Amino acid sequence: MTGPAEPVYSLSFDPRALNDLLAAPADVRDVALSRLQDAVTGQRHGPELTGTLAGFRKIYIDSARWRMVYGLRPAPEASAHRSEVFVVALRPRAQYEIYKVVAERLGIEHRPLSALAHAARARSPQTAAHPYPITAGLPTARPATTSPVSLHPRGPSL
Repeated sequence: MTGPAEPVYSLSFDPRALNDLLAAPADVRDVALSRLQDAVTGQRHGPELTGTLAGFRKIYIDSARWRMVYGLRPAPEASAHRSEVFVVALRPRAQYEIYKVVAERLGIEHRPLSALAHAARARSPQTAAHPYPITAGLPTARPATTSPVSLHPRGPSL
């Protein structure tokens, strides 16, 4: 029987992520530590995140109700490894709470994922207060007796 695999990454935590781990229910904490061991030994990598959190990965914990978000980054020079697993947060997934917390902890301003999404959410410039009356430039009803030719700026043409 072989022992545990050798680590290929060092491990570090955002101090708030360590608090998250300690505050998690015991069963979640046990699974999280097991999954972290797999990540540090290179046996498991979670799916990559996209959008504003691109470059980070998530690990599913407790039937996908809890998530752990981490990133791979260069390890400090004194480390025995070249890269490290940096754990940013361990939180419930409910209402995307963990992703909001991760963005906040990393100082990332949460914004729409694409320019198209931003345009769809933006306020239309036509709804802003306009210096001219809204009816300016809109066609008005013409009296039935007036000919369109007589309304021409140069008058009726013959």
